[in-house]
Amino acid sequence: MRPKLLLPLLLALFSTPVLFAQTISRYDIVIDEIMADPSPQVKLPNAEYIELKNTSGHELNLAGCRLRTASSTSGAFPPYILPADSFLIISSTTNALLFTNYGRTLGIPSFPSLLNEGTMLILQSKEGIVIHAVNYSSGWYQNPVKADGGWSLEMIDTHNPCEGVNNWKASIDPRGGTPGSKNSADGLNRDEAPPQLIRTYSLDSLTVVAVFNESLDSLSASNKASYSFNNLLINSVTPEAPLFNMVTIRLAEPMQKKTQYNLTVLSVTDCSGNSIAGFNKARAGWTEEASPGDLVINEILFDPRPGASDYLEVYNNSNKILDASHLYVANRNTAGELSSVKKFTDLPQIMFPGDYLVLTEDPISLQKEYLVRDPATIINIPMLPSFPDDKGYAIVTNLQGQIVDEVPYSSQWHFALIADAEGVALERINPSAPSADAGNWHSAASTAGYGTPGYLNSQYGSNESAGSTIEVSPKIFSPDNDGLDDIATIKYLVEERGYVANITLFNSNGIPVRSLARNQTLGLNGYWNWDGLDDKQQKLPRGTYIIYTELFNLQGKKKQFKSTIVLARKN
Repeated sequence: MRPKLLLPLLLALFSTPVLFAQTISRYDIVIDEIMADPSPQVKLPNAEYIELKNTSGHELNLAGCRLRTASSTSGAFPPYILPADSFLIISSTTNALLFTNYGRTLGIPSFPSLLNEGTMLILQSKEGIVIHAVNYSSGWYQNPVKADGGWSLEMIDTHNPCEGVNNWKASIDPRGGTPGSKNSADGLNRDEAPPQLIRTYSLDSLTVVAVFNESLDSLSASNKASYSFNNLLINSVTPEAPLFNMVTIRLAEPMQKKTQYNLTVLSVTDCSGNSIAGFNKARAGWTEEASPGDLVINEILFDPRPGASDYLEVYNNSNKILDASHLYVANRNTAGELSSVKKFTDLPQIMFPGDYLVLTEDPISLQKEYLVRDPATIINIPMLPSFPDDKGYAIVTNLQGQIVDEVPYSSQWHFALIADAEGVALERINPSAPSADAGNWHSAASTAGYGTPGYLNSQYGSNESAGSTIEVSPKIFSPDNDGLDDIATIKYLVEERGYVANITLFNSNGIPVRSLARNQTLGLNGYWNWDGLDDKQQKLPRGTYIIYTELFNLQGKKKQFKSTIVLARKN
């Protein structure tokens, strides 16, 4: 009898998946759907869930896995075999029954709460190794209606698990999501872009963290020969879990204060195998605490246009290297006490001497309303202190609560000839002059779009210019879109702030044909462009034209300039 039982016993032993399923490696299983905000319901149960997909090509045992967020960790998963290329709905033990009709479902103890606005979501193995991590946010929906609730976030290409926001979007399934089945957003979305080194920050004089724009292959990122740091030797490099988009670099000798270093990275690859190319250099340095006057409030928008948000620009006016995560913005309440203190950012962000940062609640609106030359200067702060439209206080403090700069601004500081200051920023003229001096502030020039967030103010200057000039270039232009002299530029330079400009173009018969500026407020310098069209946007004929520029200010100063230009068309 024993020989007859031996074969079935052996078959049972070697075919029991719960006992012999393979070890889980990184990205063998991916989080490919997240229902963080199920209310208001569309057609799915009113319960949070995530969906896992087995992309390994073989079955896997989930026993001992855990789901983590920034604030909590689930209980261990029970033994569960997930077949190759299949989906599994994960929810709380209480809510799991609600999803059994949608596909494979597993309820786990202490299912972490999925924050509506976003959080870090980590799937780890029983050994504590990160299998997959997703740092989602409400912006990933790319749809404000669906971000309001009832719709899941879906991964587009599960073979591109490291891509982040570029590989996720809101479900388009009419139920609001696709738990237990192929995502409605499923498609080919290969990562063919190389990784980029964005910035660095320091933990101490010997430790620098390099921040990349995407997850790296942890093996390639751990080769210290791929990193060079001026003439300083590197002891070790460590890619940081769970996203592996940061690398901690330990130096053999300390950095010196007030010294800028340069980090260069070569050969590292992202998790799709793309090797770093351009954008492989970043500044680094050892940060210090800001003292009064080191950092100044440089520009304030306290009366934004409808639908837009306030912003506050700060400028590093010292020779120190500062950390924005050690700075706070505040105002004063009616009793004159410091109030509404908000941290710039939880993430370390270095400010080198001469750097700008812009605080706003709505970076997208800011970039629509004003020219933003470098989006990296913008910090998205969840809630700015209130800056009233008539007058108020803008304050920056350091980590110890010491006031670094304070501006008791007033709408009366705006240029008197501006009839409506809505959407017009107040700019600081001289970063080294007193912050409370109304004479050190001026409305941003209309020629600069009424605001210069993140770069040199249109009204900047420590000394007044020697005189006013108007310069036209080129003297002969041909607006025929051939790429050669298609635009005429009229540059101005004035000796003091507060000038207003009117510019009219006349033909050779003395008839006005184009008004380029009407009561435009000026900075100390700037320009206008002329495209060869009249006020009705019609082509003007070839010939000589007169550019008449009139400048005046509130002190009664008035200047006129006449310049000639030749319009030479091919046809």
